[in-house]
Amino acid sequence: MTETHLDHGVLSALREVMEGEYPLLLDAFLTDSEERLRLLRKADDVAQIINVAHSLKGSSGNMGALRLAEFCGELEQRAKKNTTTPAVIERLVGEIDGEFAIVRPLYEAEQRRSLDSRSTGQRS
Repeated sequence: MTETHLDHGVLSALREVMEGEYPLLLDAFLTDSEERLRLLRKADDVAQIINVAHSLKGSSGNMGALRLAEFCGELEQRAKKNTTTPAVIERLVGEIDGEFAIVRPLYEAEQRRSLDSRSTGQRS
């Protein structure tokens, strides 16, 4: 299931590059994503929706959250075309929320594995 939601190759590359800072990167992504989701839920103008969706799409893609990035990209494109309705925006934000609810515990588990392997001196 995780392969559908996370690109483990991206996570592996990040783990190699970030080394001991990798758990902090995961934590920063989760914290930042929560804030962006909060902004999306309360956004009341198309420009804000576009900006937040674009930003969350980029960070999700960089962190290997494939479906999350895909849903954010769809919201961004629909909002840019200005051919969407409030109901469609609400549905897409709901899909983004739902996907984040799936990937959050996956990232938290990844963070725990990384911290555990660091404390035992092993590579994750």
